[in-house]
Amino acid sequence: MEFGVPREVRDLEMRVGLAPSGVLSLTKAGHRVYLESKAGSGAGFSDEDYRAAGGKIVYTAAEVYGRADVVAKLSRPTETEHQLFRPGQTIFSFLHLPVASSDLFMALAEREITAVAYEMIEDDNGDMPVLVSASQVAGRLAPTIAGQLLRSDRGIPGQKQGRGILLGGIPGVPPAAVVIIGGGTLGVSAAGAFMGMGAEVTVLDRNLKKLQYVDERFNGRVTTMFANSYNLQRAVKFADVLVGAVLIPGQRAPILVTRDMVKSMRAGSVIIDFSIDEGGCVETSRPTTLRDPAYMLEGVVHYCVPNMTSVVARTASYAITNAALPYLRSVGEFGVIGAIQREPALARGINLYQGNLTNPDVAAALGRKVTANLPIVESKNNGGAS
Repeated sequence: MEFGVPREVRDLEMRVGLAPSGVLSLTKAGHRVYLESKAGSGAGFSDEDYRAAGGKIVYTAAEVYGRADVVAKLSRPTETEHQLFRPGQTIFSFLHLPVASSDLFMALAEREITAVAYEMIEDDNGDMPVLVSASQVAGRLAPTIAGQLLRSDRGIPGQKQGRGILLGGIPGVPPAAVVIIGGGTLGVSAAGAFMGMGAEVTVLDRNLKKLQYVDERFNGRVTTMFANSYNLQRAVKFADVLVGAVLIPGQRAPILVTRDMVKSMRAGSVIIDFSIDEGGCVETSRPTTLRDPAYMLEGVVHYCVPNMTSVVARTASYAITNAALPYLRSVGEFGVIGAIQREPALARGINLYQGNLTNPDVAAALGRKVTANLPIVESKNNGGAS
C-alpha cells in the first residue's frame, strides 16, 4: 500500500505524522512511504533519515496526497490541503470535527474520504492509545509552561504579568497551588509533573474511580475533589495555576469554569486549557498559537494553544508514531474493513467512511445524521463500537 506523510503547514507546527522508525516499520512490511521533503525537519529528522528508513522523498504536498492511499499527519487539515485530497483515500489525523470549520467536513464528504480521528481511537477497556501518548507529553509539559507564565517578567508589558510565584516554593514560602480539572491521562500526567516540581496539587473529576486512582497513584499526596459546581468554585478561586484537562470523545468540551469563576482568581494566576482542542472547558478560553500563545483576560493569564506539544516536536512525533503505527500497519495489510474487524478500537476512531458519517457522537455534535454503518465485529467483552 502507498502511505504519504505531508509536511505540516500550520504556523510553527513542527511535529510530523511519522518518525523514521514508523517509516522503517511500514517499508519492512512491504509498503511504500512517500514523504514531502523536510516534513520532519522541525522534529530533527532529515530527509536522509527517512531515505535510510526506506522512505521516498517527494517535493510537493500535492505529490504526497496524489500518490498516497493512506495519509498520516497530525494537525487538522487546512483549507489549502482540502484541495489536495485524493478521492477515496484514508486520512489519519487529529481531527476534532465537532469544533472544526464546516469546510473540512464538506471536503472529507465530497472527496469520499475515510477519516480516522486519532483522538477517538478507543480500546474495549476505554483506553485511547494515541490520545494517551499525546496527553502524556502535554501533561508533563504543563509545569514548564506554567512556570514561565507565572514569572513576573513575562508577557505583554504592563498588561500580562504572572504572579511571580515559584512552583515549588522554598522553606518558609509556600508552593504554587495547582488545580487540575480532569483525572484522565493528561490530568494524571500533569499532576505527577507538578508534584515533582514541589507544587501543591488538587485534581477534580466527576468519576469517583478516577479520583480513587489518583489518590492511590500518588499515595494521598494529591488532594482529590468531586467536580461539582460548589467544589469547582472553591478550587478555582485558590488556584495559582488552573489546568483544564476535560475530554468527552466526539463532543465539544463542556464549559465547567465560568467567567465569574475566572474573575474570582487572583491577579496574575494562570489558566492552561488543554481542552481547547475540543472547544475549551473555560468560558474565557479562545484558541491561541505558539507565535502568540497567551493573553490576559479578567486579570488572569490564559494559555490555550491546540498544538502545544509541538514545542517538543521530536518527543511528540515519536510518541504518536509508536501509538498509531499498529493501526496504520493493520490498514496497510488488511485494508480499512479488514483492519476494523481485527481492531474494534480503530472503528471507534473512524468519523467518516468513504465520505459518509459513521460515528453517532460526531454526527450529533455536527447536527447531522449517520449516513453509513461500519461492518465491524463485536468485541469479546461486548465493548465494541456502536
